[in-house]
Amino acid sequence: MTGDARPLTLTEYPEAAQALLSPAAWAYYSGGAGEETTLRANVTGWTAWALRPRVLVDVSEVDLGVTVLGQRLPHPLVTAPMAYLVGVHPDGEKGMARAAAATGATYTLSTSASASPQEVAAAAPEGRRWFQLYVRGGTEGAQRQIAEAVDAGCTAVLLTVDLPVVGVRDRELRDPWAAGTGVTTIAASGSPPPSGLTWHDLELLIRLCPVPLLVKGVLDRRDARRAVDAGCAGVVVSNHGGRQLDRALPTAQVLPEVVEEIGHQVDVLVDGGIRRGVDAVTALALGARAVLVGRPLLWGLAVEGSAGAESVLRLLLGEMTTALALLGLCSASDLSAEVLTRAPWSHG
Repeated sequence: MTGDARPLTLTEYPEAAQALLSPAAWAYYSGGAGEETTLRANVTGWTAWALRPRVLVDVSEVDLGVTVLGQRLPHPLVTAPMAYLVGVHPDGEKGMARAAAATGATYTLSTSASASPQEVAAAAPEGRRWFQLYVRGGTEGAQRQIAEAVDAGCTAVLLTVDLPVVGVRDRELRDPWAAGTGVTTIAASGSPPPSGLTWHDLELLIRLCPVPLLVKGVLDRRDARRAVDAGCAGVVVSNHGGRQLDRALPTAQVLPEVVEEIGHQVDVLVDGGIRRGVDAVTALALGARAVLVGRPLLWGLAVEGSAGAESVLRLLLGEMTTALALLGLCSASDLSAEVLTRAPWSHG
């Protein structure tokens, strides 16, 4: 897709992607649990915050750089782990990794991927990569998965802990994934979710993992505290993109509580509902060290493969730079809750 056919704004990508995907694929990738209350609230949660700009500041140079897990990064955008990307576009995980590498984003490879860690590393050797882990085959199986990812250059592991069972997803019941696509949902994969995973297992995995391990899927400050006490290098505030428990809290609401509890000890990241650069800026102001982005990148991939995902990342980064400048800030590290106030237009 080139020229006038390419979407110009982030809001144009979902419609363009839907036009290219089958109804079943759209249901799987865009849908959420139940009536999708949490899916919607993840997005509106960020708009519940208004920004308070300052003026007459020299913002001729704006730095999006952040420090995450002790490493200086050019910006805070991380691709959220997403399953079976070849169901969106043949470029799949390799294309998404190339888009991330081209823009300096951190790429997170899903356990439920359609490409191996080695294949992704070969496709984008210069990129920064993390690995999302579903524990399959017990501790020994998890250890093998981690070893394969680390050998392929992944420098952190995100252990997903909010999938003890698969949530009720109405859209997928109405439009189940068609047979013969080569893509199988977790619910039908023959590999049951890790319903027996416990805090004891987490402690063991932390000891076995040679790279920083973060817990992904925390919505309660008490769980965040327990994860830190177990030795986690960080916590990802997430509700699985609204795909698990409908009416679970939106991530924008939980983030400040988790930051207050553990943000002075480890890095807190957030995943869910990020659709615009200003959403990411709001998350950083609330204390997140980095921001995971999922569906906007899926729609970019669907529209134009790796080039589309890269275009979405560049739009997000451009919006973040503009938002910082208009806030009167020269650096993402200067963001704090001082720039935020509860929005008068919000009913939250």
